[in-house]
Amino acid sequence: MIADMKPEDIVGDFKETTLTYFDGSSRKVLYTELETPYPDGKLIVSTTTPDGIIRHANQAFIDMSGYAVQELIGMPHSVLRHPDMPAAAFKDLWDTVGRGEKWQGYVKNLRKDGGYYWVKATVIPNVRNGQVVGYTSVRRKPSRRKIEDSIQLYSTLI
Repeated sequence: MIADMKPEDIVGDFKETTLTYFDGSSRKVLYTELETPYPDGKLIVSTTTPDGIIRHANQAFIDMSGYAVQELIGMPHSVLRHPDMPAAAFKDLWDTVGRGEKWQGYVKNLRKDGGYYWVKATVIPNVRNGQVVGYTSVRRKPSRRKIEDSIQLYSTLI
């Protein structure tokens, strides 16, 4: 279970909502309109268990998310879910990787401080002896055009 966000962690004025996750759990989310630009030349990399629990986070992931590494390891990757992201996007992700296929898409992630950042994400199932043992996600800087296209599309799905 993911703990509710705390007002003392948020930078600036914020909105509040409750997100309900695929497993039925919910969390109070505090979010702002402050975007952190994705840095040029960086790749965000993480690995998870088959059920999405973070096992590894590189320094770029730590820096962009605003969480300390010890806060990320052992947490569901959905700790980064921004309320603007439609559930349909994550259903597509999980359906695709559940078939053992690579998934790519544009994701608006929520930072610990309530801000957000956009990524172009690629999620690859890690298969050993025919079994999915986890996932590796590599995120890179998306083009502004793709972000704008995603905002348009996601607004029709929310």
